[in-house]
Amino acid sequence: MRRLCVTLIALGFCALSGSPIAALAGASSQNLPPPDPTAKNLTPYMISLRAFDACLITQSRLQGTTREAVHTPCSCYAKLTVKTMSKEELDAFRETGYFNDSARQKALSALDSCKLPRPPLG
Repeated sequence: MRRLCVTLIALGFCALSGSPIAALAGASSQNLPPPDPTAKNLTPYMISLRAFDACLITQSRLQGTTREAVHTPCSCYAKLTVKTMSKEELDAFRETGYFNDSARQKALSALDSCKLPRPPLG
């Protein structure tokens, strides 16, 4: 199931960047695709756009609904996640294209705050 979650997340980012990366909270630091070189120069706003797009895809599939139905909570999630990330966490994302462990915890909290279900792990 963990690999499915990472795959769904990576699919969302393919639409934006053309290469697979994982940023959503449900991803694990194990079993991730290789680092994404296109993430190196992303601004916080661009990182939030990637998180938003991945959220739309993952949450619409997880909830069995349309992307439009999860637009507002995914916007909340992406903005809150990036807003709470430290400079070090943003830099780590730029190096890998993924949320590191501390940013992942913030992303999980953002899912809860924005009333989105957490993707299953395991």
